[in-house]
Amino acid sequence: MNKNSKIQYLVGNKIVSNSFTEPYNDKVINFLSDLAVSLNSNSNTKNYPDIKALAFFCRKKNLLNLKKKFASEDLRFGLGLIYHITPSNIPTNFAYSLIFGLLTGNSNVVKIPTKSFIQINLICSSLKKILMKKNYSFLRKMISIIRYKQNDDITKKLSMLCDARIIWGGDKSISEIRKFPLKAKSIDLPFADRYSATILNSLEILKLKEFELNRLVENFYNDTYSVDQNACSSPHIILWIGKKSKRAQEKFWNKLNIVIKKKYSSPSIASVDSYLKLCENFLNLNEIKNYKIYNRSMYVVKLKSISQAITAHKGKWGFFYEYDATNIEETKKVVNRKLQTLTYYGFTKSFLKKFISSNKPSGIDRIVPIGQALDISLIWDGYDINKILSRTVEIR
Repeated sequence: MNKNSKIQYLVGNKIVSNSFTEPYNDKVINFLSDLAVSLNSNSNTKNYPDIKALAFFCRKKNLLNLKKKFASEDLRFGLGLIYHITPSNIPTNFAYSLIFGLLTGNSNVVKIPTKSFIQINLICSSLKKILMKKNYSFLRKMISIIRYKQNDDITKKLSMLCDARIIWGGDKSISEIRKFPLKAKSIDLPFADRYSATILNSLEILKLKEFELNRLVENFYNDTYSVDQNACSSPHIILWIGKKSKRAQEKFWNKLNIVIKKKYSSPSIASVDSYLKLCENFLNLNEIKNYKIYNRSMYVVKLKSISQAITAHKGKWGFFYEYDATNIEETKKVVNRKLQTLTYYGFTKSFLKKFISSNKPSGIDRIVPIGQALDISLIWDGYDINKILSRTVEIR
């Protein structure tokens, strides 16, 4: 690829080779640890919680824990060259995708969105700075972060060069990318449209002290508003389990309303978008019981019944659906293959494990406490990325 290819290089100045190493290479871990230090020391990143979260993920202790979990007697290596196609709605997604590729021992070409984000510029600046260090010269051949407008020729060429293609985006985007063939032994790893939900134990909510409720609501805020509800793991429907749900809802939503007014600033289009979404719901969603608009960034639509069809309705900028469930068994009504993350409060881990084991739902890839919805890992969408992006050499 040359300058005439209309590729903008943010990190690296050419398409990398398909060189590879063993997963969790010590130098790669040190490189990512240095990235964490660089991001934390940059005063410009202090206003971006998503960058802080990225730096926290890259801290050396966490990476060594991941390496320990991955430890195996098998002889494993990266696949070679990974072509990452990242989404336009989560600024730091490209960085996590790159990290997954590096940790599993691969070279990486990462296509970032054409939309400009300050977070992308800050992260790329840190990456370039660290790659200049002499001890990371070998990594310069393994990282290329690029941007280009829709160009079938470039996508086709990169697809034929790579050993694996990671596609983040909607179902339509994935279908479009899959039109471009891969080499015979190359693989696709798609992360498609997903839907997430929250279950709350109403009686346990009512038992909370003021500071405990504040913490719970802050955690829910982080799961949703910190990414404008764009993340596939951000919940859209809240299921209230058990008796006295009305009182619990009043406490929870009123407290969240206070937090939003203090911390959240949505674009002006959010007001129009949310109101239009509400109008569309009245036209297309027969299950609506009532609704409440707390402010322009908090709409709560109450449903009188639920089914898998609700997963077709996703809000943004604080648009939620809620349902009063008699027991946790009603959660099954919204489960389909699209349901990714179930966040919860007021249930024990053993209770939830028994529920999943007994029902064997077709969906739900993650069940995590409220506040951990955005905690990404190398087990994602039910895929073990460690194993998918590396290969085993069998020696008998």
